[in-house]
Amino acid sequence: MIIIILSFERILVPMDDRQTNHLKAYGLAYWSVKNGYKTWWVLNYRGGSFMMEFNKDILIKASKMGVYVENLSHSDVAEIYSVVEKRNMEIVELVRAPKVAVYAPPYNRPWDDAVELALSYAEIPYDRIWDEEILNGKVMEYDWLHLHHDDFTGMLGKFWASYQFADWYIDMQEINLSAAKRLGFKNIPELKKAVARKIRDFVASGKFLFAMCAAPITLDISLASQLVDIADVPFDNTPPEPNYNEKLDYSQTFAFKDFKVISDPYIYEHSDVDITRETAIRGPDSYFELFEFSAKFDIIPTILVQNHTSVIREFLGQDTGFRRDKIKDNVIVLADVPGTDEVKYIYGAYGKGFFSFLGGHDPEDYQHFVGEPPTELSKYPNSPGYRLILNNVLLPSTKRKPLKT
Repeated sequence: MIIIILSFERILVPMDDRQTNHLKAYGLAYWSVKNGYKTWWVLNYRGGSFMMEFNKDILIKASKMGVYVENLSHSDVAEIYSVVEKRNMEIVELVRAPKVAVYAPPYNRPWDDAVELALSYAEIPYDRIWDEEILNGKVMEYDWLHLHHDDFTGMLGKFWASYQFADWYIDMQEINLSAAKRLGFKNIPELKKAVARKIRDFVASGKFLFAMCAAPITLDISLASQLVDIADVPFDNTPPEPNYNEKLDYSQTFAFKDFKVISDPYIYEHSDVDITRETAIRGPDSYFELFEFSAKFDIIPTILVQNHTSVIREFLGQDTGFRRDKIKDNVIVLADVPGTDEVKYIYGAYGKGFFSFLGGHDPEDYQHFVGEPPTELSKYPNSPGYRLILNNVLLPSTKRKPLKT
């Protein structure tokens, strides 16, 4: 009897519809890199698959995580390289596990953070940091920073009109004000302006920033209004200065231009960049579409849109999407709602670093209300919306040096 021993060379983690758990697959890739195993991202191949050196420990870890993998022989690997070379695909090596931070306050908020949910479910480690760690420079220890439902204007999410007497709002206001005083600022808006500047410095130094929901727009509002008082009485005990919108400096922002700030505390909106009202009228059965980029030349945009579908169901947030004419010309649109003014997902470079902004609050909850329980991602292991988040996390790991087979 002849016994044939098949020698495998690599492991493929396909990210098309065969994958049983797309979200944990990112965690497996992170774990593989962190533990020193050769790992690659095969862009545009079967939904943006991962490939790893063949090792039984990876197979065991994949099994525990419920991630579907395929064993590859030398000829299988050669075939993948041949396909990649001929098509709009590319192979990038993941060379290190990025150190991840999430900007989060030290108090409980009556809403969840989709990125914290994604990181925890995918088993990707992260630290929570807040204003003090931003201002004292600790943030520079990290490769990647996330901002979510945060208000860098100091107007506390514009929740004052509806929730000023709620315990959670009072607690949020008191802790923020206490932090401002402790860190040497006269009020919350002044603290947040300083934090916004430091976050911009973080990106300019060569780091990666990802923001969702209210954070992208309020961050740029804060940067544009560094020398202008835009906050109303409930937030700094003084009215906004006259003609404040005429004094905004858009040259200081990451992504947005020519916007008008809405300081009225009775209006639940920060500016005219957001497009939530129009989106809500279209209803829950609307979709946004991912753009396709050249994998061999536009590496970063290609990474950011890796998915097993190019059409994703819409989801709302305090800021749902970005009005097209408010986006700077040098910012790249990654996804939009065709035939509308809504841009959903954008990317750009700033200094030596990069940022990407995604509108909306929770990709698997169309309209997430204050006080609702967090989404259970175990029910959505193949979520294309949450995949967009996790594409961002691995971005600092990449090195464009495909290896020969």
